[in-house]
Amino acid sequence: MDDTTKCLLRRLVRRIPTQILKTTLEKWGRLTAAQEQSIDSTSSKWALTEKLLSICEENRWTLKHITELEMIYIIDNPNQGMWHAFQLMEPEDDAQSVELMQFKEQFKSHLSELARHVSVKIKKHTDEAVWIRIAWGDGFSRPNNLKPTYVVHYLQTPYVFVTRLTSKQKPLLSQALVLATRHHAIKDANLSGRKLFAIRDLLMRQYQQVFPSKFPRNLEEDQQTVLNPHIETEQAESAANRRQRACEAFGAGTLPQLQSVVYKLETKFKDHTNKTMTEREEPFRCVVKFASTSLLESLRDCACSGIASTPVTPLLSSIPLKGRNYFVITDNGPGPSSQTRQPHN
Repeated sequence: MDDTTKCLLRRLVRRIPTQILKTTLEKWGRLTAAQEQSIDSTSSKWALTEKLLSICEENRWTLKHITELEMIYIIDNPNQGMWHAFQLMEPEDDAQSVELMQFKEQFKSHLSELARHVSVKIKKHTDEAVWIRIAWGDGFSRPNNLKPTYVVHYLQTPYVFVTRLTSKQKPLLSQALVLATRHHAIKDANLSGRKLFAIRDLLMRQYQQVFPSKFPRNLEEDQQTVLNPHIETEQAESAANRRQRACEAFGAGTLPQLQSVVYKLETKFKDHTNKTMTEREEPFRCVVKFASTSLLESLRDCACSGIASTPVTPLLSSIPLKGRNYFVITDNGPGPSSQTRQPHN
């Protein structure tokens, strides 16, 4: 093995939790039964790494085999960094008929034309997601397999999810995706988070939605709510109405675990008691961020309990309605407007 392969294997073994290392290696399927039994999960990470290095040397594995192991781990444990959502635009007539083999060939071909030194691995997951691992190089260096970009695309949908992409690589990836999927453009969906499946479910609306109704019905959460017997419930009709409006805005049942939302304000300062700020020609700029382990459920609970007013303000209901968690608020329009941003590394 060369130094790059050894370094990648060392990093990978350090990243994989000891309790799932053996399961991951079994899914990889490169070890013999005897080699699997020789790995002691109770050993230190250093000892496990050295053992796997010796097995790799013995089996003469290459960088290709180690990147396969990395992909298996990342696919099973995708919450490893910040994911950014993108949406393909202006599909051609045959965009819905693009199949996996056709997409693989076209994507690799177009990206290789755009970037001289690039390594691409594509794997289809059981949930119809196409996972892409890209190691980028430049005109003078080989692909850097220690800092790959991961891309997830669901065929026959316009949605793409990307992590670890630099601003320099973004136009190359965008053009390759547009050409391979038979579209004409791609845009930032202004949605990001550390939990891939959460932003996927929000964008693709894979959660229980509640539609407006004049007659609030018994929602699933009503049956799960434990009432305090020492508190007399007053205005039950009002409480049921708040729950209905909250679920119409954010959904019912278990919601996607979105962790934050950001509002960037670029508005005129409006306060007649503060002439210094009000008379400024430049707009008032500030950033407001809400964060929670499950932001949508927190906002829904606030509306249900009366902490937040109902009907829910469009500033909050736009999160699930538009599938975004980044908004720019200006004086030009009545509601939040979006603005394209570059994904972080």
